Amino acid sequence: MHAWLCETPTGVDALTWKELPTPQPGPGEVLVEIKAASLNFPDLLIVQNKYQMKPALPFVPGSEYAGVVQAVGDGVAHLQVGQAVACMPGTGGFGTHAIAPAALCMPLPAGFPMVDAAAFILVYGTSHHALIDRAQLKAGETVLVLGAAGGVGTSAIQIAKAVGARVIAAASTDEKCALCRAIGADATINYTTENLREAIKAATNGKGPDVVYDPVGGDFAEPAFRSIAWRGRYLVVGFASGPIPALPLNLMLLKGASLVGVFWGDFAKREAKANSAALAELAQWYAQGKVKPVIDSTVPMTDLKAAYAHMGSRGVKGKLVMVN
Repeated sequence: MHAWLCETPTGVDALTWKELPTPQPGPGEVLVEIKAASLNFPDLLIVQNKYQMKPALPFVPGSEYAGVVQAVGDGVAHLQVGQAVACMPGTGGFGTHAIAPAALCMPLPAGFPMVDAAAFILVYGTSHHALIDRAQLKAGETVLVLGAAGGVGTSAIQIAKAVGARVIAAASTDEKCALCRAIGADATINYTTENLREAIKAATNGKGPDVVYDPVGGDFAEPAFRSIAWRGRYLVVGFASGPIPALPLNLMLLKGASLVGVFWGDFAKREAKANSAALAELAQWYAQGKVKPVIDSTVPMTDLKAAYAHMGSRGVKGKLVMVN
């Protein structure tokens, strides 16, 4: 097998494409021949030693991937050789083969394309947990999605629409706003050219959004929270812009609003049964055409560094997927 190996977590340039022994699965594990793997924001942080999870060195990055089971370890009953799966173990995806805990692999329904499957679990799992579980989003409510043209942003738009909510999508360019409208957003805000607070006020007739979905952080967090509706829920999903904002606690008091943390990775481990049920619902929605990953582009696995550079340019719309 071949894989991108991180021996020193000093950045993307330190990754090397190496030939490695093909491992065999242990108890509770499967060996997967990787067909496609998506690039997510944590994959950038983890090779810079900036992510909350710090794997032992050396390691192969790549948090999620899809492929075909090649071998199963003892105790694995729900997967078999030849079965198509999508896996979300957190590392191992940027190669030709990987060992994954069988519990973290989702059997794929017939006809589920590998590229879509590789771009599915993390972003849709995160957004379903955020909007349905943590925010208890209801039909008729309004959701503001920041960073709406990215992987989690596009999934949030689709999931919010699937439950009957109204969606305001905020993104950094007119092109990205057009993409958001194409996948279901009811209104858009270009926060590079528009004043965010004024635009939110206009889009909600002064009421504000019931839910704010924020994977961006940085300078937009406070104006977005100041715009939230009474009893609003502000979902802290991530900090793609870099800076972690500090919000004045009096804002929660004045709006009767909630600041809600979203850590899907830990939810999936701590509440595995609930997570499995959420993924099953998402797979149903995919089959019904309610959700579908937005794929920015696919590139050969060997061009991973170019994919990282594209992600770093902030030009990605949806998900980047590497293919073998």
